[in-house]
Amino acid sequence: MTQRGSALNFRDFVEELLATGDAVDIGVPVSPTLEAGAVTRRVYDTGSPAPLFGNLTEGEPGFRILGAPAGLSARPGETYGRLAAHFGLPRGTTARDLLEKLISAMNGAPVPPRVVATGPCKENVLTGDDVDLERFPVPLLHEQDGGRYFGTYGFHVVRTPDGSWTSWSVSRTMLHGRTTLVGPAMPQQHLGMIHRMWSERGERTPWAMVLGAPPAALAAAGMPLPAGVDEDGYVGALTGSPVDVVRTETNGLYVPATSEIVLEGYISPDETAPEGPMGEYHGYAFAESKRQPVFHVEAVTHRDRPVLPICVAGVPPEENHTIWGTMISAVSLDLLRSSGLPVSMAWCSYEAATCWIVVSFDIRRLAGLRTTEKELADTVAEVLFGSHTGWLVPKVILVADDIDVTDIDQVVWAMATRHHPVTGHHVYPEAPGIPMVPYLTEDEVRAGRGGKSVVSCLLPEQFEGVTRGVTASFRNSYPEDVRRRVVENWTGYGFPETGAPTR
Repeated sequence: MTQRGSALNFRDFVEELLATGDAVDIGVPVSPTLEAGAVTRRVYDTGSPAPLFGNLTEGEPGFRILGAPAGLSARPGETYGRLAAHFGLPRGTTARDLLEKLISAMNGAPVPPRVVATGPCKENVLTGDDVDLERFPVPLLHEQDGGRYFGTYGFHVVRTPDGSWTSWSVSRTMLHGRTTLVGPAMPQQHLGMIHRMWSERGERTPWAMVLGAPPAALAAAGMPLPAGVDEDGYVGALTGSPVDVVRTETNGLYVPATSEIVLEGYISPDETAPEGPMGEYHGYAFAESKRQPVFHVEAVTHRDRPVLPICVAGVPPEENHTIWGTMISAVSLDLLRSSGLPVSMAWCSYEAATCWIVVSFDIRRLAGLRTTEKELADTVAEVLFGSHTGWLVPKVILVADDIDVTDIDQVVWAMATRHHPVTGHHVYPEAPGIPMVPYLTEDEVRAGRGGKSVVSCLLPEQFEGVTRGVTASFRNSYPEDVRRRVVENWTGYGFPETGAPTR
């Protein structure tokens, strides 16, 4: 029996988006060469529904593409609707509710996957000479890209040689030929760690890639969980149900049974090929390509009329920020709480392209620590920058809990009015970090260190538990009855209807 629900079945996820008006079934012909990417980029910019391209001018008839699977919505009160659907949550779920759901699962008992005999991903099985990746409508997403990217919203499945750890890991793949892909497997990534284990033995890495995965599984694969933790158990804890998995045709790995497309094969221990350039999560496309590992595809299985999800990376917000940033936020918040710091919220601002995380403190509890700004910054740096999640995010911004860290306007206001440019900036040149950050020097990229900072927007008196003055705003400057009357009479004044004021 097929597993159902938007969190565990990508096809159900797509149908839910269509039913709620958060996806558009596009029937007119669309080219996967740049046009689908351009439509999807405009969807990000306008907060429009996700585009489902069902009449593609390239690839086999019936093959489809879904753009912006975790894009933000411009609908009032449903900003995170597509994200919420990844976890089976209501469309009106807030950012804080999302994080608490993710953290609860992190601290719950893992629910191992359930092995089933078959599933929708086996509706079509192709092996040997029948394997041809060019049958699919693999899109060219940006004019500057060095190739067509098959994997921009899927995850790799690899297992350690001793079988003790199976990793689901997000990393892109570019089409290299009829049966090959090429893409990064950085040594700090779990994919790269396991690939290195096999390569050191002189052996191929058994590998699979899942596209159109259960949405909760895709999100978990993008979560910076500790090395050695199986993401499949976390998905079970997150959804309250074991995820159904089936055995691959060729290499003994297990993949979600409801997946749209599964590629099977191996990663060469030493073969590399040029990959990129590609429009990146930080919003830039650089001219050079890099040599990366080659992934050989020996079998392809897929559903009837498969849907290939795509993320068109670039200026935020897109899935690198909404999914990756949300999962980083959850892990960081749990880590900071567990360290004993009086942290009320942590949030990777989507607008900052996952290059900073804003951390708010309960200043009343902060006063009890009797700490200084420098001591607090050093403690936060030690907790975050020493972790896998902190490796991903180079900048940390500290604020008081009167700031809603999910509201970029409030974060900018705090930065402008509370950050002291001399005493409030703390740098950590020896902290390890992801080498993809654009401002890093060549030496920092080679060393894998540097470019890390903690920026304090905490005023001196907030370390004593108080804040001078009252925020002059709609929420704080008027009695409740006046605010209520203004909101109720808003259209009566002659204004168009609008969302509720946030500040």
